[in-house]
Amino acid sequence: MANLWQFFGLPDPDGNPPANRRSPARTSPDQPITLNQPPLAEEPASTVDPEPVIAPPVTGALRSPPSGWSGPLTPDGEPFHDLGVNRTRPAPPPRKALRYIAPDQMKRIPTEAMFKRVLQGDTAIVDLRSLVHMDSHQMACRRELKHAADDARVSVFAMDAEDKLLMVPGLNVVVDMEKHTLGLKALL
Repeated sequence: MANLWQFFGLPDPDGNPPANRRSPARTSPDQPITLNQPPLAEEPASTVDPEPVIAPPVTGALRSPPSGWSGPLTPDGEPFHDLGVNRTRPAPPPRKALRYIAPDQMKRIPTEAMFKRVLQGDTAIVDLRSLVHMDSHQMACRRELKHAADDARVSVFAMDAEDKLLMVPGLNVVVDMEKHTLGLKALL
């Protein structure tokens, strides 16, 4: 009697073989497989070797799984692909980063190296708050950032009301320019 799995043409997960299927005839590995042929009459010895006869594959025989298969097998030896198993690949390493840049000991900003990274997709946050008492030097740093950003064809955004915390978005980074709320005032 056929079951539901056979109706849909799927292997039975319980391992019950179908009732109407014959068990395959097993041969030993030493015994060659040949087709049924009548015996040859004795012929004089010839110098040409007869070609070996290869039998067609036996249907319904147990199959060996493909090389490298480590998953479950059906009772027939077929690889069973369980679609309910969730296998995730490890996430690839990130290609973009968020870089925090502050002036060095000489109060300079490494704009050339920074914009090389920005053109690779990194977003740079430039912090000018350490230049508290140097208004003219802050303006010089802002001008330098603006010229380098114009050359790289990217924009510079102020993240605070005093323009001391600046953001340079990386290549292919989307910035929402509709909202202009800065700092914690919007949250309070």
